[in-house]
Amino acid sequence: VTMADSAQPELMDEDEPFLSNLDIFLFSLIAGLIVYWLIFRKKVEPIPEFKKLESVAQTTRETSFIDKMKKTGKNIVVFYGSQTGTAEEFSNRLAKDAHRYGMKGMSADPEEYDMSELSRLPEIENSLAIFCMATYGEGDPTDNSQDFYDWLQEGDADFTGVKYTVFALGNKTYEHYNAMGKYVDQRLAELGAQRIFDLGMGDDDGNLEEDFVSWREQFWPAVCEHFGVEATGEESSIRQYELKVHSDLNMNKIYTGELGRLKSFENQKPPFDSKNPFLAPVTVNRKLNKAGDRHLMHLELDITGSKIRYESGDHVAVYPINDSVIVNRIGEVLGVDLDTVISLNNLDEESNKKHPFPCPTTYRTALTHYLDITNPPRTNVLYELAQYATDPTEQENMRKMASSSPEGKALYQSWVLDSCRNILAILEDFPSLRPPIDHLCELLPRLQARYYSIASSSKVHPDSIHICAVVVEYETKTGRVNKGVATNWLKSKMPTDNGHKATVPMYIRKSQFRLPFKSSNPVIMVGPGTGIAPFMGFVQERGWLKEQGKEVGETVLYYGCRHKNEDFLYQEELDEFEKTGVLTALNVAFSRDQADKVYVQHLLKKNKEAVWRLVHTDNAHIYICGDARNMARDVQNAFYEIAEELGGLSRAQAVDYIKKLMTKGRYSQDVWS
Repeated sequence: VTMADSAQPELMDEDEPFLSNLDIFLFSLIAGLIVYWLIFRKKVEPIPEFKKLESVAQTTRETSFIDKMKKTGKNIVVFYGSQTGTAEEFSNRLAKDAHRYGMKGMSADPEEYDMSELSRLPEIENSLAIFCMATYGEGDPTDNSQDFYDWLQEGDADFTGVKYTVFALGNKTYEHYNAMGKYVDQRLAELGAQRIFDLGMGDDDGNLEEDFVSWREQFWPAVCEHFGVEATGEESSIRQYELKVHSDLNMNKIYTGELGRLKSFENQKPPFDSKNPFLAPVTVNRKLNKAGDRHLMHLELDITGSKIRYESGDHVAVYPINDSVIVNRIGEVLGVDLDTVISLNNLDEESNKKHPFPCPTTYRTALTHYLDITNPPRTNVLYELAQYATDPTEQENMRKMASSSPEGKALYQSWVLDSCRNILAILEDFPSLRPPIDHLCELLPRLQARYYSIASSSKVHPDSIHICAVVVEYETKTGRVNKGVATNWLKSKMPTDNGHKATVPMYIRKSQFRLPFKSSNPVIMVGPGTGIAPFMGFVQERGWLKEQGKEVGETVLYYGCRHKNEDFLYQEELDEFEKTGVLTALNVAFSRDQADKVYVQHLLKKNKEAVWRLVHTDNAHIYICGDARNMARDVQNAFYEIAEELGGLSRAQAVDYIKKLMTKGRYSQDVWS
């Protein structure tokens, strides 16, 4: 500082010119550089600049679904709350149905529109809002309907004159069956909207497709009666997309499996999410079980440098790809060159959904990365494909299975669902059915990400995400072997493959499944089989907290497997945690090592005094992870019984006691069926 101060007067010496030659030279140079930069910067990237502006304009322009409906002459809007794509599929089907009754429908994602506009719906004559709402996890809204749900809870809109109906998608094995659909149905009525047809309840534990078809069959006649319209009798299928075959496209313009931005797999940019997954290298892939006919595996994904953060209890979503054997066979059966480059373009130019999957691409990429070819097809797919069956009996059977007649439903249940026939099996078993492949691609649902509970703690493994999963493989009634898409694909992901690193496209889905805020609270974890996954993360984290000198409450695990010497997952790690006192108690049920089956709920009841003390006196948090259909229910019943017996409660009071723990966030479930 002193040097600068002393030098200052010298600069202003009167004999010196104000700007020396050097100054003028430097000034000209800088000015030149600025001009050069301005001109050439503009030349290099006018496209992104323009594109950005365009997309901003688009988002501001399109948030009004009312204006869009008016512009395109639509009078029915179908909103979907969808996590795995089923509600979106149902909403597309309902929007398509409308034209049979001389009406026009559009399917809409509530995340893309300003939902407060719903009160303007009566401005459109004979208008109706339909909601296909799925429930996720513990009665939660799906990601895309979270904002709508929050707004409904806080808002006090006036929906007088708004006509609506709701179809709910859920699963009866879960505690909060169809909570989201029920809430939307009730809340809209409270805000003054008029329900024109009863809430539909879809149960994915039974037959969701049948529930939807039966509801829809009664719903449309009620709509006709309400608006005084009649079916147009147009039963033919209408194409939503038209095929364009590209013969001379530059290979750099063709999607090869990316979900959002073209080339996003080659040049990765954070933040990473469902539209922009991170390609995580696989660093470990080992078999966990020592024997038995199943394959249980432990994988580790490297997230170094991705800026991805996760917490114990979160889910990792992975995008699998389909088995090339099935893909090739579909091409063979339909006699198609799978490497043809195509686009499927929406015939409705105003639709937000320009293509059913990223285009332009090849049939091979679509069938490998974008379309679900392994799940049994829904009835609408059979109905629309039926026209291509040249054998009258086969055509009639397909139409029958897609109808709502009792024998049609029974046939669909036995021939498609119970027999686990995927689209390839249907093509093989109906030899006269040879649809154009582009129509098939239009009708098949999108291949969805698969969620796994993360089996590690970010405190211990900040750059690594662990997955624990069982490989799915079974023989169907038709003698075919069906393989789980994601688990078989993950099984093949070995850390190095001819010098190449195997990678998995993934992102993180936040969960409510969290360790207690106070580490001194005890935890009771119940996780048989691969339900152990999140608890590996929890136990690692409790160990880390202990090392940090924190007071850590009792950490109790109830784990179950079939045989001690076959499928006791993470046995060495768990024994070590018990030895070092990180696990206060390790209770293991081996269901098949003795004559009578022993499960985790039996061990809970055996230790009922200790369990009740932890829950009732010590403020323990209870966590259940694994199978929803039997285990979660049996474990919950065990807690009811313990509360009855040791708390001196009636059954109703015991149920209420456990329900209150759920409300307080002290009884959490991460279950699947």
